Amino acid sequence: MKKFFISAVFLTAFSLGYSQQAPGQEDTDMENWYHKDFATTNVYGVNTDNAYKFLESKGLKPQTVIVGVLDSGVQVDHPGLATNMWVNAKEIPGNGIDDDKNGYIDDVHGWNFQGGKDGDVDVDTMEVTRMVKKYQSVFEGPDSEKNKENQAKMPEEFAMYMKSKKIFSERSSEAQTGYQRMQGLVDNIDKTLAMLNGQPLTEESVAAIKAETPEQEASLNILKNIVKSPDLQGKKAEELSELLKADLEGGLNYYKSQAEKQFNLDYDPRSIVGDDYENVNERNYGNNHYEGPDASHGTHVSGIIAGIPSDTISQHGIAYKVAKIMTVRAVPDGDERDKDVANAIRYAVDNGAKVLNMSFGKPVSPEKEAVWDAFKYAQDKGVLLVKAAGNDNENIQEDMHFPTEYKDPNDAEPFVNNVITVGASTNNNDRLRASFSNYNHKMVAVFAPGAQIYSTIPHDKYAYFSGTSMASPVVAGAAAALLAYMPDLTPAQIIESLVKTVNKSTVDANIGTDVNNTFNYISQSGGVIDLYKAAEYAYEHFYNANKANTKKTSEKVKA
Repeated sequence: MKKFFISAVFLTAFSLGYSQQAPGQEDTDMENWYHKDFATTNVYGVNTDNAYKFLESKGLKPQTVIVGVLDSGVQVDHPGLATNMWVNAKEIPGNGIDDDKNGYIDDVHGWNFQGGKDGDVDVDTMEVTRMVKKYQSVFEGPDSEKNKENQAKMPEEFAMYMKSKKIFSERSSEAQTGYQRMQGLVDNIDKTLAMLNGQPLTEESVAAIKAETPEQEASLNILKNIVKSPDLQGKKAEELSELLKADLEGGLNYYKSQAEKQFNLDYDPRSIVGDDYENVNERNYGNNHYEGPDASHGTHVSGIIAGIPSDTISQHGIAYKVAKIMTVRAVPDGDERDKDVANAIRYAVDNGAKVLNMSFGKPVSPEKEAVWDAFKYAQDKGVLLVKAAGNDNENIQEDMHFPTEYKDPNDAEPFVNNVITVGASTNNNDRLRASFSNYNHKMVAVFAPGAQIYSTIPHDKYAYFSGTSMASPVVAGAAAALLAYMPDLTPAQIIESLVKTVNKSTVDANIGTDVNNTFNYISQSGGVIDLYKAAEYAYEHFYNANKANTKKTSEKVKA
């Protein structure tokens, strides 16, 4: 899931709406739309400010809540995050000693399970690639009788292999096609812009162009697409070339990474980590390189949870008043590995995180039992897990998205009660479900803003990203805010408070011809979270009830 935001840019014909804004061009209303109050603005924001006003009006004093961001890494000294980064007070920075005896040396802000003494994993393969590589010779080797014997002996592995093979075949082909397409666009962008004949890019100048060859027709179609972007209108060819090439370079690298590494059966960077990869129970490996090679995704996620406003930046996270970010790097450019995910969960739990954000996922999970054990471990420790539903525009009961709290998609209930799965919504009420967002009436709990979300990125910058990766930290931040003011809330109570208080909609969810295709049917809750309403619900149903029970217990003791 890590790089969805990049592909989204290029699959929508050079829309620069997700890219970084230049200084002086900030649109504070757009930057913070996801905080809005639906009741007064008709925008499905999460009502952040009113939630804090309500909680503070009750005389509640917040405690700090540590939120574990299990992701690609975080720029820990970003001005919008630095003072809200978790600090392990038991470690002496840089002394090369495991001062707190937790098995991890100099883990001051968290840990990196994607690195070792020789560096850090940047691009890794997709899980389907690893499964095809591992099982191809087992199930489809030169000995057909042996193949049949193995298929009968390992039915679960064979089913996973066949699923992986199908996905690998389709997506590796798409990656090659996308790479070639992006390379062609890069190579021909100047020729395309030359059709403007020195005129600035406007609807009028594009309309005046007459295409005489198929190649010119293709270039004209590109101009018709890019002129739709307000950021590009009025600019001349030289400036357009610079802007578009920078954008296209990102798309080219996205597909190049897939074509050359993520779907390459012979590529395997795991040796960098230096662990015994086959030992899923191994715990103590990695390093403290919090940022890693590319912390764009994790830094953006962290800003949504706990980004700090300033005199020049209005953007702020849902829980910026109360949360500290613990970074646990477990997600490369490619698919996360189950062993790292399980260890990341345990590390965060053991070091005090009470909410974990997991903005990642994949279609197959060979070591899912290890991850499920970690889910259960977190539940036993009273830790809430918030996970993204995924960006495949799929019904995740039919197309599983791991990790998941359901051991079987047909199970009536999840096997743990501390996981909340989040779909992505937009600020367009007519298209409330983000077109990429996965969904399901049972397996997705809530929706939250996840389209065009403005937040922190590396090099002290800010940008708009989209994905369920952005929706999940909105919920993680909301959960942290509730827990800060009402620290006795259990994960199940937080989930109930968020699920039962959503702002619902019956707009078409754009999921096809299914009879149940309205927005209120594509998640358990049927709507978008409202932190203010959730705070009211938690206060009335749980906080006051807990106080009443405590009072009764005290009176009994006195009697």
